[in-house]
Amino acid sequence: MGKYFGTDGFRGEANVKLTVEHAFKVGRFLGYYFGKEHKARIVIGKDTRRSSYMFEYALAAGLTASGADAYLLHVTTTPSVSYVVRTEEFDCGIMISASHNPFYDNGIKIINAMGHKMSADVEQLIEAYIDGKTEELPLATRENIGRTVDYAMGRNRYIGHLISTATRSFKDKKVGLDCSNGSASSIAKSVFDALGAKTYVINAEPDGTNINMNCGSTHIEVLQKFVIEKGLDVGFAYDGDADRCIAIDDEGHIVDGDLIMYVCGKYMHENGKLNNDTVVTTVMSNFGLYLALDKAGIRYEKTAVGDKYVYENMMKNGHSIGGEQSGHIIFSQLATTGDGILTSLKIMEVMLEKKTSLSELIKPVTIYPQLLVNVKVQDKTAAEQDEDVQAAVKAVEEALGNTGRILVRESGTEPLLRVMVEAETDEICHKYVYQVVDVLKAKGHAVEGK
Repeated sequence: MGKYFGTDGFRGEANVKLTVEHAFKVGRFLGYYFGKEHKARIVIGKDTRRSSYMFEYALAAGLTASGADAYLLHVTTTPSVSYVVRTEEFDCGIMISASHNPFYDNGIKIINAMGHKMSADVEQLIEAYIDGKTEELPLATRENIGRTVDYAMGRNRYIGHLISTATRSFKDKKVGLDCSNGSASSIAKSVFDALGAKTYVINAEPDGTNINMNCGSTHIEVLQKFVIEKGLDVGFAYDGDADRCIAIDDEGHIVDGDLIMYVCGKYMHENGKLNNDTVVTTVMSNFGLYLALDKAGIRYEKTAVGDKYVYENMMKNGHSIGGEQSGHIIFSQLATTGDGILTSLKIMEVMLEKKTSLSELIKPVTIYPQLLVNVKVQDKTAAEQDEDVQAAVKAVEEALGNTGRILVRESGTEPLLRVMVEAETDEICHKYVYQVVDVLKAKGHAVEGK
């Protein structure tokens, strides 16, 4: 990771860690970098955070000052930016969002012309420019100054693309959508309505400060209660920029990314559409998923945490589905990034084609208890490499043996060390997670009261 750009872009508290000056300079550099041989065309999307409008204007000012044309999708999803970039020949795309973070954070995600996350090499060049380590860039003048273009039509084309992926009508299906007061608010309902569903929507009234607040995929209990109370067939919850999805089945069970990969992967396997008979997961996926995949005759591969690494593996090896437990699911034949709304549609496809409920589709999977504790620390690397912390982790590994596992890793976007234990019972998980967390606190790595 670089100084500013982590695993998911440049992210931090708006006008504290990520400032309007940073955004202007990102725009300046991208306009210059992609405009060396032609007039650059760069598309911008944003989520519903109050600061997203400020950053949109700052980025557009930087781009046009360098001579690029800035095309504004307005409030939209991250996967829609990826789709528009790769299908409409833009030089790159920018998404303004901090995903599942609270409203006062924001982020800048840069997407290359292929719809993938921008390479680290280009991000390093941007960082050098931000820090004044390179020469000042020339300003465009006269007719060479760039334009801003209202490009809402790009978002509409993406909506059409989503609708076209459905294989059957959703007529008479009662579907709940939790839009997290975020990007999905402008897209999800129109897609499900167009496909004939009886759509019940919650948390689709963004006010700039309520994105992800007690709603969406990170507060799945809200949708869970709604689905049960309304007697819905299924529910889907998205995060702030709608690149992830968590589902609720007809019985109120939580269907996370692992279960989604099982349901969709098995269906693709049965229909000869699972390339290499392989599902790509991260190291955070549950033992239960792997046992169920083994029983179904499906192979799997594991990557580091991050949909970026999942997608890299999929592209390198030609796999067709992969994702994360958190709900980032990638269908490589249709998208280059996690897409929460597309994931919803693929789950609906399985339910409709197999004429069965989501609760039946997940029954073959027994999920092992898992406890993840996020510890806010002063220095992630120092905390993880502390000899006493490593000794505590090794002791847990030896105690669990073949009956579970422990995983300690740094967050790619926040000052957190994540401690996860998976074992046969909740009690065992709790015991061994806090055996490590207590050492982190005792050694002074944890920031207390945060």
